[in-house]
Amino acid sequence: MSSAPARRRHGWILALLALAQLVYALDLNIVFVALPEIGSELGFPGQTQQLVVSAYVVFAGGFLLFGGRAADLLGRRRVFVLALVLYAVSSLAGGLAPNAAVIIVARAVQGIGGALLLPATLSLINTIFEEGPRRNRALAVWGGAGASGLTIGALLGGVLTENFGWPAVFFVNVPLAGLVALASLFVIPRDSAQGARRRFDLPGALSVTAGATLLVFGLVEGPELGWDSPPVIGAFVLAVALLALFALVEARSADPLMPFRLFRNRSLTVGMTVTFVYMATFGVLPYFLTVLMQSVHGYSALQTGLAFLLPSIAIAIGTQLGERFATRVGTRSTLLTGFAVGVLGTAVLAFGFDSEAGYGLLVPGLVVSGVGQGIVWTSMWIAAATGTPAHEQGIANGIASTTLNIGNAIGLAVFTALADLGTEGLTGAALRAATAEGEFLVVLLTAAGMVTGLLVTLTLRRRPTPPAGPDDDAPAGPADGEEALAAR
Repeated sequence: MSSAPARRRHGWILALLALAQLVYALDLNIVFVALPEIGSELGFPGQTQQLVVSAYVVFAGGFLLFGGRAADLLGRRRVFVLALVLYAVSSLAGGLAPNAAVIIVARAVQGIGGALLLPATLSLINTIFEEGPRRNRALAVWGGAGASGLTIGALLGGVLTENFGWPAVFFVNVPLAGLVALASLFVIPRDSAQGARRRFDLPGALSVTAGATLLVFGLVEGPELGWDSPPVIGAFVLAVALLALFALVEARSADPLMPFRLFRNRSLTVGMTVTFVYMATFGVLPYFLTVLMQSVHGYSALQTGLAFLLPSIAIAIGTQLGERFATRVGTRSTLLTGFAVGVLGTAVLAFGFDSEAGYGLLVPGLVVSGVGQGIVWTSMWIAAATGTPAHEQGIANGIASTTLNIGNAIGLAVFTALADLGTEGLTGAALRAATAEGEFLVVLLTAAGMVTGLLVTLTLRRRPTPPAGPDDDAPAGPADGEEALAAR
């Protein structure tokens, strides 16, 4: 059993990792409410304001595998600190941006920071906290911080924009990310020395990063530019070619960026598939809720942020339930429970998408769907980490994070296209009614999509396979973080 000082150190480590997730989640929502003011002051035409969001999403999605492998090979703490520094510097540049080009570049760098931060944070959790109840609890705290960040982002974005102007939504990240980065140098264990020297697989990193970035670009910009536009078609063609090249490189590499043998671990395979389904269904609901509240019901930015408070609390409660269920009844049963609750809650939520209905009609669905969402969030990361050795946790989490991001991009592309059917040429009350009707349909479809998550989860073993031992070319022994912590 760990000594009291070791337990306290673990507590401080978890607090910093949770704060990092708070920063990451905060940045996802805080910019949305500031977009109109950014567009007005920097001269963005309305149809190009989405680039402020897209630049982040595209680069975050494209660099996740790179970030995961970098954490494994260069050191988890090093990559974690680097990611936070990138967040702080790019946020400062974004707040000081004098024109549209600078703010788009700043958001792209923030996206790269996010792509480094998410797998680095997850791999630190999965190596410092051993598989089982302690890791489950750590993932629940981390997930709860993320749910809180989504709420705080929406609320803080409204408050800062209305009182201090749009640059404040960028400046707030600077002290947060900087303080977490500085504190981590004193709290998180140093990266342990590698055993045998390992190659980074530069051809694999370049091909998959470029391919994934182009794929996400096509998915994100397709609805804006048109699916038949040359930039979108070109992005898809190049993405397919580069990802095919990546597969060829990996099959022949002695030390691949993404070892295909990892997919023999059914828990990881199910976990990554569930992350895709999760973000293609649960993950698109905030977008449609925002459109309903602001475009249909006329909520202000601050009112919208307050409206998200209730579902975010429900999600946070669900993350804690997910940890308890996973520890007591197993990951498979927990995922099944979460998806079942999510299907029911989301179907009920759909009936609140009515141009004549008030917020009260949304509440039952928001609460039930939010609890299901939180349960799935915690348990899917437990599944993705189970059975993977410590020295490959970074790339495993990079894989799961990549499918998470692509699931969100595909889900939004498909469901927004369906929601917009029948709204062309409409204005005023007719447009609001058509928008609510289209969103009613897509929310029901997301509930149906969650059934796919149930079916995928059924393939998960009831009792997970114990973690595999390290390869011959990887350092042996306990997880890097535990080893370093014990040494200190």
